[in-house]
Amino acid sequence: MATRIKQKALQRNQNADKRARATAKFVRISPFKVRIVLDIIRGKSVNEALAILANTPKAASEVLIKLVNSAAANGENNLNLAVNDLYIAECYADEGPTLKRIQPASKGRAYRINKRTSHITVVLDTINK
Repeated sequence: MATRIKQKALQRNQNADKRARATAKFVRISPFKVRIVLDIIRGKSVNEALAILANTPKAASEVLIKLVNSAAANGENNLNLAVNDLYIAECYADEGPTLKRIQPASKGRAYRINKRTSHITVVLDTINK
């Protein structure tokens, strides 16, 4: 049943993506709101993206500043890449689990409140490839 486990693991490691990445899961902000900010910084260099995020008045920008800094640190420390050569190759926000709450209404009714969460991923790559 469990044949070739070491060979399969070795093949998975060889095919793994060698780019710097960072992921933030279960962030308590709607993915729709995060995607607005992600569209602004996609394709920009790391320094330019951080400058844009610092001056963007959206709630998602604080989370994304930490995430881009984390991805840059991962590239610098784990993959020996220079931060000045990195740009945002991919960034996306997937929907996480939704917290369902109830708002009481008149005449015994109840309205549903969906508190959405996001899984945000930032992938960095080098400009000189």
